[in-house]
Amino acid sequence: MESAADLSPGRMFNLEGFMSDNKERELGTALDIKLDSAGLLTAVAVDADTKEVLMVAFMNQAALEKTIATGKATYWSRSRGKFWVKGEESGHIQEVQELLVDCDQDAVVMKVRQKGAACHNGYRSCFYRKIVPGDAAASSKLEFVLQRQVDPAGIYKK
Repeated sequence: MESAADLSPGRMFNLEGFMSDNKERELGTALDIKLDSAGLLTAVAVDADTKEVLMVAFMNQAALEKTIATGKATYWSRSRGKFWVKGEESGHIQEVQELLVDCDQDAVVMKVRQKGAACHNGYRSCFYRKIVPGDAAASSKLEFVLQRQVDPAGIYKK
């Protein structure tokens, strides 16, 4: 059995090799995006003023580059297998004000100015329902916390 001395931070978490491999990515100033096995990066869009979470989507390297170059939120659609610029069909664009990368550079937060609804279902945010706990997870329900801003049937050409 280990003693308390064996549980000192240096013994519990030997970060020496880990930090030398990741030091520049985690503590440096070079952009060195770490993509997942599908070549994607999680992207969270938040309102630049209110800090409200608007949506979560994915980017590949090229989508991130397009976002940086144009200032318009550009994502990679996993279901359609193509780029999409937020608002290209609906007019509900996201103008990127600031891009933040997390500590290990595998996710970004985009502070955006949202024009219109962020959600394809017509809500300002994709997070328009909250979970109301029940006695068990299966008995939990969803409750709407936002009002629909626009009817998506009038916007999208599905």
